[in-house]
Amino acid sequence: MKQVIAMHGWSGDSHSWVSWIRHFNHHHWSWQSGERGYGKRQEHMPFWQDDQEPTERQRRVVIAHSLGPHLLPDAVLAHATDVVLLASFSRFVPQGAKGRALKTGLKGMRRCLGSDAEAEMLTNFLRRAAAPSPADGLPRGPIHEGLSPEGRQRLTDDLDQLIASAELPPGLQASSRVLVVEAEQDAIVVPAARQELRDAVQTRLQHPAEHWFMPGSGHALLVPDLLIRIQRWLDQPPEER
Repeated sequence: MKQVIAMHGWSGDSHSWVSWIRHFNHHHWSWQSGERGYGKRQEHMPFWQDDQEPTERQRRVVIAHSLGPHLLPDAVLAHATDVVLLASFSRFVPQGAKGRALKTGLKGMRRCLGSDAEAEMLTNFLRRAAAPSPADGLPRGPIHEGLSPEGRQRLTDDLDQLIASAELPPGLQASSRVLVVEAEQDAIVVPAARQELRDAVQTRLQHPAEHWFMPGSGHALLVPDLLIRIQRWLDQPPEER
């Protein structure tokens, strides 16, 4: 059995995986999407479909964007054979002087949630996430459709978690195969945080992670063939990667 559990990032929802689901199902992967329920969709955290340790022919793959790996239960990551980190991070706010302005900006975003400035702040966030691509290339999500009261609280709680993030999720195992996909023009995850992720992954793992650098791409990784490339990477035997 080949399973995928996917997790969206801050302010997103499971709708962002629609094209991925279609493609991976066509290639005989079972897919589950995590959902934080910021908007109209119900909160849902997936788990692996069996409790047995995977054999060589069984795969449990986590694909997570940005804050996504930090939102998944530790048990999901703890039993993953492969982990794909899309424009993600270990520590979001760099330590010391490099992180001061960013931390101030994030606290300003938090104050906007639930205020008259909320819509403008979230719209600006989407523009920055998509840049240098236009924001209309992003799938519709909670920001477009409206936040529920419970969803707004989750969005606030998750922003606090993002600000406080200091390391890789504890569930990530040293034995997992990891692919780090980095966006060259990421306007959300700063270069120092991207470097810290690469260093943290190499320290945690038994075997070196693979690193893909996406030239000209922003945080949302609006790269048309990215899902195809990742599916092919996952379907290759480990010794051929």
